[in-house]
Amino acid sequence: MEYRGYDSSGVAVLDERGTVQIAKRAGGLNNLNEALATADSGGRVGIGHTRWATHGGPTDRNAHPHADSSGRVAVVHNGIVENFAELRDRLMQAGIDMVSETDSEVVAHLLAIAYREGPTAGDLPASMAAVCRGLEGAFTLVALHADEPGVLVAARRNSPLVVGVGDGEHFVASDVSAFIEHTREAIELGQDQLVVVTADSVEIRNFMRDVEPDFRAFTVDWDLTAAEKGGFPSFMEKEIDEQPAAVERTLLGHFDGSRIVLDEQRLGDDDLRTVEKVFVVACGTAYHAGLVAKYAIEHWTRIPVEVELASEFRYRDPVLNRYTLVIAVSQSGETADTLEAVRHARRQGAKVLAVCNTNGSQIPRESDAVVYTHAGPEIGVAATKTFLAQVTAAYLVGLAIAQARGTKSADEIAAEYASLTLMPAAIAATLEVMQPVRKLAREIARSKAVLYLGRHVGYPVALEGALKLKEIAYMHAEGFAAGELKHGSIALVEDGLPVIVTVPPLKSQPVLHAKMVSNIREIQARGARTIIVAEEFDDTVAPFADYLIELPRVPTLFQPLVATVPLQVIAAEIAASRGYDVDKPRNLAKSVTVE
Repeated sequence: MEYRGYDSSGVAVLDERGTVQIAKRAGGLNNLNEALATADSGGRVGIGHTRWATHGGPTDRNAHPHADSSGRVAVVHNGIVENFAELRDRLMQAGIDMVSETDSEVVAHLLAIAYREGPTAGDLPASMAAVCRGLEGAFTLVALHADEPGVLVAARRNSPLVVGVGDGEHFVASDVSAFIEHTREAIELGQDQLVVVTADSVEIRNFMRDVEPDFRAFTVDWDLTAAEKGGFPSFMEKEIDEQPAAVERTLLGHFDGSRIVLDEQRLGDDDLRTVEKVFVVACGTAYHAGLVAKYAIEHWTRIPVEVELASEFRYRDPVLNRYTLVIAVSQSGETADTLEAVRHARRQGAKVLAVCNTNGSQIPRESDAVVYTHAGPEIGVAATKTFLAQVTAAYLVGLAIAQARGTKSADEIAAEYASLTLMPAAIAATLEVMQPVRKLAREIARSKAVLYLGRHVGYPVALEGALKLKEIAYMHAEGFAAGELKHGSIALVEDGLPVIVTVPPLKSQPVLHAKMVSNIREIQARGARTIIVAEEFDDTVAPFADYLIELPRVPTLFQPLVATVPLQVIAAEIAASRGYDVDKPRNLAKSVTVE
């Protein structure tokens, strides 16, 4: 689970003597392993946590698990308790000393009090439910108590929680990858639910309402090998290599020979036919996938599309109604900003369709429909294969809308889908010629900055390339729409500065192609080192390229599926050559589950 947080880690085990043994350390898991090497804490019940710091720095005392004053309760927590300051003050006024700076520690103390006093005394699940009712914000909590050996209690609100169902053993985790080595049978908990787990039983309850709990059992369709590096130097390199398969799986089953079929969808043609405006809401890399989607959906459907940062969407009070379709893009299905955007859209009466890679996660569950990307587990923090899969899924949604509205004929839609089915081979062909690109990346690794330029769908590609370099190599990188170059950003160009330019296809975009060549000549005249990404056999750009990366010829709208690949490779190689851990970029976690 290190990809979800890695600035500290810890475990708590209830040993055979009935004592809660806790070991936790700041830094990577190797630090915790060293602490555990000398520990004598055999037991059958335990909890562990890998942390991404929110409240309090990455120190030993802020690491999870947290205990109450007696040391008989231990708690781990994902998310943010928004009213923790009020709760902390109340506890301190009652004479309880806090040993950490975290919001999570208050839960351990509150749980101990609820278990010791009042109507829930002596009942760990009831005590956890009572504590959860007093918390505000997003949380997944897991707790054990020395007085109830053999029992784990976990609860969730706005943060993921899954149960692994084994034989004589059960697991709780925020992601199935934590227990996939032991079982592929899982249960996804619903909102405001609590689970009581023993070696032989799983009991699910609602902690806010006395109603029958709504949960979903499922079987994980991948095994442990999918979550291992498989001989690659990093998960990111492995996942870049898996992109042809990710795109192929995302397309699978979505065309029945005559029409696009979105079989996970609960919005019919009648719903799509009435759509008058589309919003795409997303964050980070998913936002860039949304920008690509805008070009395709508007082109095919003639419906206006706006792409919004999910963190800004609801705060600007967008105009939404029942004729609006909101497409929420999230790899994890947990992204807090995107989840809140989904909730806002539904409150305004809009239809919501999720594009997601995680089966049964919260955003799909709260949406009217979902298209899963089927990219498989992505462990690398910097998204790669899920980006291409998101773009592919967005193309499918665009074709489905065009089909419902009649803006594309059946033959035209069939032709577009047929072109999409050729993309996995084109991506594979791109990957086969990346070795010289890796050498180039090592040459420019000591540059102080890199600029990325693109036009049309090449503009989101430029943004994504820059983001990848910032995320994992910690270099200053900026992506620009090339036409904006002369409006200010050309001032950044200086002698020797690497500028990576994605060029539109010559045949289908001759006007934009010519304008891009002019942009290249402008930056070359000012001393830039031009790295040109263009389709093969485009001889017109070669004279202006200090380095030329050739792509397979694909339709213009689909070019991001191949053009993004070399930019991913460049970022990974630069980061590695600079000595950084490609899979664990500083200050970042895979899923951002807090606003």
